[in-house]
Amino acid sequence: MKTHAGRRDLLKGAGALALAAALPAPASGQVRRDRVTLAWMPLLQSLPFCVARQDGLFDKAGLEVEVMRLQAQAHLVETLVAGRADCSAPGASAGLATIAESNTPGSLKLSGLQGGSIALNRVADGLIALRKAPIGTLADLRGRSLGHLPGASWRTVARHMIRRAGLDPDRDVRFVELAADLHAQALASGTVEAVLSIEPTVSLAVAGGTAKRVMTNLCATSIADPFFAGVSLLSTKFVRERPEVASRLVGVLDEATHRVEADFDKYRPLLTSCTVVAASQAGLVPQPYLKGWRDLGEADHHSYQAFVETLVTERVVRSSARTSGIILKASDFAA
Repeated sequence: MKTHAGRRDLLKGAGALALAAALPAPASGQVRRDRVTLAWMPLLQSLPFCVARQDGLFDKAGLEVEVMRLQAQAHLVETLVAGRADCSAPGASAGLATIAESNTPGSLKLSGLQGGSIALNRVADGLIALRKAPIGTLADLRGRSLGHLPGASWRTVARHMIRRAGLDPDRDVRFVELAADLHAQALASGTVEAVLSIEPTVSLAVAGGTAKRVMTNLCATSIADPFFAGVSLLSTKFVRERPEVASRLVGVLDEATHRVEADFDKYRPLLTSCTVVAASQAGLVPQPYLKGWRDLGEADHHSYQAFVETLVTERVVRSSARTSGIILKASDFAA
C-alpha cells in the first residue's frame, strides 16, 4: 500500500488525472475507515454522489460518509463555512458559495462544476409560462411577475437577465422567490406569470401540460456557455487538516461524475432516490453537464469567472473579490 507521502507525490507528479486511478482499496480485513461529513440536497446535479454511494466507490476508497441531508442552499453553504461538514455533494449553489467565499475568504474550495450548455445541448434551466400566455421573450415580461428560486444567487441572475433584455429590474418586473416544487403551481394559480426555473422542474411542468417552454438555458445565453449554477465544495479546513482524505473524496466524486457523463441513461433509475422525480417521470429528465475536478479546463474556469463578474456587476460581491483562489489546485493537497 502506498504511504501518505507516496500518494502526495503521485498527485503532484501525475496531476489531477491520476487522482481517480490512485483511489486506494482498503486492505483485506481492515476495519478503520476515514469518516467524512458530506452535506447533500436531493437535486439532479447531485446524481454523482448517489452513483458513488450505489457503486460502492466510497467504500473502495476507505471512506465512511456521514450524510447531512439539507433543504436549503443557504444552509448547505453555511454548514461548510462553519465547519460542520467537510464537503458537499455536487449541486451546491455556485452563487452562494462565491458570496460566502467573498465574505469569508479562504473558507471554501471548489472541486467540480454542474450546469448546462447550449453548444452541447445539455439543458439546465429555462423560462416557462402558461401555455396560452403572450410571453415569447424576456422583453415580454415588462409589467409582469417573474418567479425564481430563493436566495441572492438566483435573484441576481434573474435581475441580470432582465437588464440584458433592455428592461429595468427595479421598475419593469416584479420578482417573486419560490421553491422549485412550487413553480408549476404558482403559474397555474396566477401567483406569477412566468418562472425562471431549473431542471427537472422545467421539463416536468411542460410534460404535465401546465406550462410552455419559452426559452432554454437562459444562464448560458446571458452569462457564459457553458454555465454552471452548481458546484462541488470542500471546506478549506478539511483540505488543510486532512489532505490525503480530501484527495480520495475528490477522486471518488470525479469517478462517479465520469460514470454519469459516460452513461446517463444507465443511472436514470437513481433519480427516484436522488431527486424528487417519480419513476414514471425519470425518462423526461434531460442530462445535465457535469465536470469533475480532474476534467476542469480553461472554458470551465472562464465560465465560473464570468459568473463572478456578473455578481460584481450586480453589486452582490465587492469588485476586489475575484475569488480566484476558490478553485481547488493540486498543491492544496500538499501538507
